[in-house]
Amino acid sequence: MLNSDVPSNPRSVDTQGSGRATARRAGTGPYLDEVSGTGAAHTPVWFMRQAGRSLPEYRELRAGSTMLEACFDPEMTCEVTLQPVRRHGVDAAIFFSDIVIPLAAAGVDIDIVPGTGPVVAEPIRDEAGVAALPDLTPDRLEKIGEAVRMVVAELDPQVALIGFAGAPFTMASYLIEGGPSRNHEHTKSLMYSRPDLWNSLMSKLADLTTVFLRAQIDAGVDAVQLFDSWAGALSLRDYRSMVLPHSAGIFADEVISTVPRTHFGVGTGELLGAMGEAGPEVVGVDWRIPLDDAAGRVPGKVLQGNLDPAMLFADRSALDSEVRRILDEGARARELGARGHVFNLGHGVLPATDPGAVTHVVELVHELTGK
Repeated sequence: MLNSDVPSNPRSVDTQGSGRATARRAGTGPYLDEVSGTGAAHTPVWFMRQAGRSLPEYRELRAGSTMLEACFDPEMTCEVTLQPVRRHGVDAAIFFSDIVIPLAAAGVDIDIVPGTGPVVAEPIRDEAGVAALPDLTPDRLEKIGEAVRMVVAELDPQVALIGFAGAPFTMASYLIEGGPSRNHEHTKSLMYSRPDLWNSLMSKLADLTTVFLRAQIDAGVDAVQLFDSWAGALSLRDYRSMVLPHSAGIFADEVISTVPRTHFGVGTGELLGAMGEAGPEVVGVDWRIPLDDAAGRVPGKVLQGNLDPAMLFADRSALDSEVRRILDEGARARELGARGHVFNLGHGVLPATDPGAVTHVVELVHELTGK
């Protein structure tokens, strides 16, 4: 899509070292067929955080390395990305990364502390902090591009590779709070008190996110997902005025807009309509509202979701009942105007989840929806 003069091999990538993919698939495999609106042979299924702590092979591989080290190690990133595809048979791989990786790549002093999450050495809360925030240049993402190319070379062509990035609001909350926050008081204080400074910070983060997603697309990912994990802390009014324009700018980028785009947040039921307006083809729905309800809030979109991650701890009878309910709601959502349904969780796989439960859900979705 980035180049009209491309070879016919749908998985061909540049081997001359430029890092730019020389071809990209269009509607190949269940996931891409569904998000393109053409319909798939079965409801595609993948899981947020499918690559991670719930897998014993992941814990074994990661032993002795930090999260940041893992995310900048192309061989480890490739292997972690592929592990859930091999084990579960999902229809899409999500590139293994973290929301703060582009910040770390740019040179921000940030760490991912086990049991805590991202921690920023010097929170940004004034003009000097925003001015000092470094830009992200493509040359600092060479290892990211290398990892994507390695995954593309090994991944079954029927399995899509989804690129990953955090949205500006969520990254801003980490930078301003200094780490995870329950109430986002420093973030909201800056947003309300200094809208000029807020928009300056958000613009810089939008640029940084764009560079990060472009690097993954240039290396060969088939689609991208923008996570705004903390957007649910906002009112619809504040989201529209202070966040939506920056996220929309990312989705509208000339390179990012060449692949299917998903937008996801947690606790964002009241924001779904505005999140859909940002420009994605797919809108992620958490478990708090039914898919057929969500269809009316984001008309004409493909819906992604929305099994409660805690249901993976239930007995098989209860789990199967929930999977069937969500598939039924996805079917009704299509009747109400949704363009498709990608089965997923309403958030990420919890660390203590039995991997067997995840595999079971994949097999059940495929069995119940296969044509």
